[in-house]
Amino acid sequence: MKRLDVIVIGGGLLGCFTARNLCRWDLTVALLEAREDVCTGISRANTAVVYPGYDHKPGTLKAELTLRANRAFGMLCADLDVPFSRCGSLMVACGEQGEAVLRKKLRNGLESGVPELRLLKRAELLELEPELTPEVTLGLFSPNAGTVNPWALGIAAMENAVQNGAEFCANTPVTAIRETEGGYLVETEGETFFTRAIVNCAGLQSVAVQELVYPSPVRLRITAGDYLILDPLTAHAPKHIVQFEPERGKGLTAVPTVEGNLLLGPSERAGSDFGTDRDGLDFVRALTRKVLPKVDLDDTIRTFAALRPNPERPDGSSIKSFVIDRPAERFWSFLGVKTPGLTCADELGLYVARQTAEALNAKENPAFQPVRKGIPKTHALDFAARQGLIAEDPEYGNVVCFCEDVTLAEIRAAIRAGANTVDGVKRRVGATMGRCQGSRCRLIIEELLREEGVYEG
Repeated sequence: MKRLDVIVIGGGLLGCFTARNLCRWDLTVALLEAREDVCTGISRANTAVVYPGYDHKPGTLKAELTLRANRAFGMLCADLDVPFSRCGSLMVACGEQGEAVLRKKLRNGLESGVPELRLLKRAELLELEPELTPEVTLGLFSPNAGTVNPWALGIAAMENAVQNGAEFCANTPVTAIRETEGGYLVETEGETFFTRAIVNCAGLQSVAVQELVYPSPVRLRITAGDYLILDPLTAHAPKHIVQFEPERGKGLTAVPTVEGNLLLGPSERAGSDFGTDRDGLDFVRALTRKVLPKVDLDDTIRTFAALRPNPERPDGSSIKSFVIDRPAERFWSFLGVKTPGLTCADELGLYVARQTAEALNAKENPAFQPVRKGIPKTHALDFAARQGLIAEDPEYGNVVCFCEDVTLAEIRAAIRAGANTVDGVKRRVGATMGRCQGSRCRLIIEELLREEGVYEG
């Protein structure tokens, strides 16, 4: 039986960053993930926005962590070698009710200490973002909002955790948890672990995992949302994140991603799987035509759906704050963490890691290394740097994914770094993400997975 100080259950963004931050102390840590890779649940699909912090009630933990996380996000991504764009955001309204919401968010932001917020009138908005509809009446500008690739961020955090001594266990669903002297016995389909402490980061299954050993104070209501992804060559794409605050109902978020695509969404509907909905996609298209009328929706190259856990009290009332339950001294659960979960993943992970280290009387780890180096992306290199890589490894000169300019060497590196499916390769180096969506390169990637000893079913 393997004995550990801490087991983290769930390999989404929260689980990966919790494991990474636990490595800041002298602790033995394992991350157990039910599926074949990290970031295959909630973290695989979201709006990818790094929020500035004006959306939350001043003085709350959510407001505090969002502001702190936003300030540090550039350094975090630099440490983890993950692209980050601080492109700024415009939340816009087309009427009095929406304007009232913007003014409230401005007050919240100023009270919380969010820097450089300001309201812009129509002429200023259209000068800053000419793709907007002339019907806009007011906008809230935040130059500190940004966007990041959620997969890249989670994978980097996991790899850095492993680099610092954590163990990653894929295909290891937890089937039972039992309290025992000094800790817990955690049963999986493959083996049983003993651990002194547990951090439950199981996302959509977080309530079910907690209820293996303790009652849950909340239940999760799952909703779905639909998104469109447009080709990087899309004309008239906005340069800033655009958020539309409607008079009533769900709004629109348009994100110029770090890869150069335009991401549009989400709808909001009942749903419990990652399948898209025609009405939901039509809703996104209709709002896009209203808010960004010059954007050509014929440039859509992909649609996808996301799932969001909404924590509720037993009486059905909604919970707006982060739910971090601690039913026992050495057991923590993140129950239904949603927006701004991506923004706050590192701060939330550190928040619970500190409490865990204190509960276990752990000393700081002086050897902790926060820097992780990712797979070189040839597409981002100039000619001389690319030629240097090819001189070291000729497979950097063999392009496999022509849409995204991904080479054979990058795909091999992704597989050797842990990708065991085509999606795993996509999440690490971007192959199959372009206009043809893998129709030309997928078979080659599958053959490489077999060649490297990984079977793709």
